[in-house]
Amino acid sequence: MKNIIKFLQCRRSITAKNMICNQVNEDDLDDILSCGIRVPDHGALNPWELIAIKGDAKLRIGNDILAEEYQLNNPDASEDEINYERSRLCRASVVIAVLFKPVSHPKIPFWEMQLSSGAVCSNLLIAAQSLGYAAQWLTEWYAYNNSMIKELGGNPDTDKIAGFIYIGDKDKTPVERRRPSKEKVIRYITS
Repeated sequence: MKNIIKFLQCRRSITAKNMICNQVNEDDLDDILSCGIRVPDHGALNPWELIAIKGDAKLRIGNDILAEEYQLNNPDASEDEINYERSRLCRASVVIAVLFKPVSHPKIPFWEMQLSSGAVCSNLLIAAQSLGYAAQWLTEWYAYNNSMIKELGGNPDTDKIAGFIYIGDKDKTPVERRRPSKEKVIRYITS
């Protein structure tokens, strides 16, 4: 168990733009997805859905959604900027979208369902990194785009994208970033 603590104490994301796109082993991907859904979920409502975007789908979505929507919302964008958006998902070997799909329930608060969706993203990220993959949890402009929500099978009136988990390979160990001082963010109540 100490290995888990040591891993969590030094866990570090690799930015998607610094990933190398190699194959993710299918058994590893299955393990990552299985770990992703093992989260606190009051009432076992499963207020989320996981969509693994792989292979040609990454570029198709890049062409059909990312490039078109970016250009629509940024009419003065350069061709380089549009191409950057088009190839965005291709940075990773696989991108797992976590779609938050709230469930109507008389006793379980909406907020708890949102937290459960965030926990899915966190579990996916940690599972991928624990297997040695480069991984990053992203929510950029396209996480708030209705066309992307529809592409993932969601309803823009009710569903949200909790995050995209980019998974690939790394060519070097990331540099540690600034972390909060424990004294500034942790308090104890003892009486």
